[in-house]
Amino acid sequence: MKLHLVTAAVWTLWALGTANAQDRIYRCGNEYTNQVSEARAKDCKLISGGSVTIVQGTKPAGAASGASKASASATSPANAPKVDTASQKARDADARLILESELKKAKDRHAELLKEYNNGEPERLGPETRNNQKYLDRVASLKDAIARNEEDMASIQRELNRLP
Repeated sequence: MKLHLVTAAVWTLWALGTANAQDRIYRCGNEYTNQVSEARAKDCKLISGGSVTIVQGTKPAGAASGASKASASATSPANAPKVDTASQKARDADARLILESELKKAKDRHAELLKEYNNGEPERLGPETRNNQKYLDRVASLKDAIARNEEDMASIQRELNRLP
C-alpha cells in the first residue's frame, strides 16, 4: 500500500514538472525563439537558468529608421511658441553683447593671473618667506586658476562662434 502511494506521488510530481517546463529558449540578439532550426541558422545562444516571458507587441512609429528619429528631434513641437525674426535677431545681439563682455572680463582676469604668476616665480608673501610649502601651494593654485581661465575663455569663444 505504501509503495502505491509513493509511486502515485512520484508520478504526480513528474506530471506537474513536465507541465510547467518550458521548451528550450534561444536568444538571437533582441529576439527569442524556441525553434531549434531557426536558432541554429541565426547562431543564437541557449538561455538557461530561468524562465522567459515574451509579450508580443508592435514597434512604435518611427522606430524603424534612425533618420526619421533624428529629424523628429530636430524639429520643434507644433504647439511651441513662435518667435518672429526681429525678436530673434535682437535676442542674438543681446547674447553676443553679454558673451563679449564675459570674454573681456575673462581676458582681463587672465592678464592679472599671468602677471601675478610671473612665469612660475611669483613674489613671496609675508608668511611664505618662512614656509616654502605655502609658497608652492600658492604657485600651484595660480597655475590651476590660469588653466581654468583659459578653458573659460575658450568656451566663451565657442559660444560666440555659434551665434549667427
